[in-house]
Amino acid sequence: MPDPAPPRGRLARLIDLHPGEGPALAWSWAYIFSILAAYYVLRPIRDQMGVAGGLENLPWLFTATLVGMLALNVPFAWLVKRMPRARFVPLTYRFFAANILVFAGLLYGAPPDWDVWIGRGFFVWLSIFNLFVVSIFWATIVDVFSNAQGKRLFGFIAAGATLGAIAGSATTAGLARNVPTWGLMLCAVVLLEAAVFCMRGLARLSHQLHEVPGAAGERGESTIGGSVWAGITRTLSSPYLLNIALFLLLFSVTSTFLYFEQAGIAKRSFPDRASQTAFFASVDLAVNVLTLGVQLFLTGRIVNRLGVGVTLALLPAFSVLGFAALAVTPTIAVIVAFQVLRRAGNFAIARPIREVLFTVVPREDRYKSKAFIDTVVYRLGDQVGAWSFTGIGALGLGAAGVAGAAVPLSVLWLLNSLWLGRAQERRRTAQEDEAGAVDPPAARPEASR
Repeated sequence: MPDPAPPRGRLARLIDLHPGEGPALAWSWAYIFSILAAYYVLRPIRDQMGVAGGLENLPWLFTATLVGMLALNVPFAWLVKRMPRARFVPLTYRFFAANILVFAGLLYGAPPDWDVWIGRGFFVWLSIFNLFVVSIFWATIVDVFSNAQGKRLFGFIAAGATLGAIAGSATTAGLARNVPTWGLMLCAVVLLEAAVFCMRGLARLSHQLHEVPGAAGERGESTIGGSVWAGITRTLSSPYLLNIALFLLLFSVTSTFLYFEQAGIAKRSFPDRASQTAFFASVDLAVNVLTLGVQLFLTGRIVNRLGVGVTLALLPAFSVLGFAALAVTPTIAVIVAFQVLRRAGNFAIARPIREVLFTVVPREDRYKSKAFIDTVVYRLGDQVGAWSFTGIGALGLGAAGVAGAAVPLSVLWLLNSLWLGRAQERRRTAQEDEAGAVDPPAARPEASR
């Protein structure tokens, strides 16, 4: 038998890659690269359109987004119930690609006085799109890789997302002043189709990695079944899933506070739409360059050393310090620096490790409950944050007041993270004990390693 050590040695400086995992990791990278590149081509366009529609209208746009999320979850759950993964994932991505073509056509052919309303519709649509397509990606990844693989590889996989985000941001930042908006949108359509191709390549390898825990013999080609309302009912009936929802809710509320501050800065600092779009793209680019370095060299090592709970708690702990600094010194420089560092910490550490939480739940929860939490709960947090920001502003408290309100929320978020880490470890241990009772160690292939 050939010695697998040499290929592992070349990757050992970055990740602990085991034999047989390389092709699946490559498909995962290409898959998330395509999705994030598509989104980050569109994100600066959305941010500029949100500013053009009036900052005072942003809370209403967040309300419309929440309604859209609720409306879309039911048909998506129906697809998950009735179709295998190899069918419902491509169908969902192509639905969104068709939506992009509609917006591109409207921007190309509609009269100028329609621009504001098209922009508002696009803002709402993209806020729905980005959560759905990324949530489906991670649900697929969680379905393919095991808990132990997730701890080793999810941070490295997330680096593919960062490279895609850098490519998308750089594309829009470089072309926004010379290429029409509808032309940029067509690039995103091509990238979504590339994501479908990569998803199918990954699905073909899924059976080689591990069996789905608690569902021996189940494959990605089988239908999941269950109720179309399972995402809601199963989340509300599970303390573990409820706490994952709380984690995301608190992250979303505090992120919305910072987003509104950044939008205000852009409107005051840049006079025209092209400059505003380029500014948002440049901020995204800075976030993603910083994120990439952490994902490649630190994320896997951090979670292996600290564990899931403490690793999850790093972002809320930083948020406590950041919002406290903002409350004392509410300047533009502090806001932008905090936003960049916080978003990088989320993408590089919190997001991939949060996905590890779903490796110890039943398969139905990985698609239905996860989609509900990643979309509806996340946008509910946006809603709470948007209207809270408006209310605090109406009281005349400004950035310092917003930051002061965010500090206790971040403390609660910190405690929630530590609880989740302990709960995940208990579930993982119980899952491994159950698997060991059914399949003794001597009979398992990995026991010989």
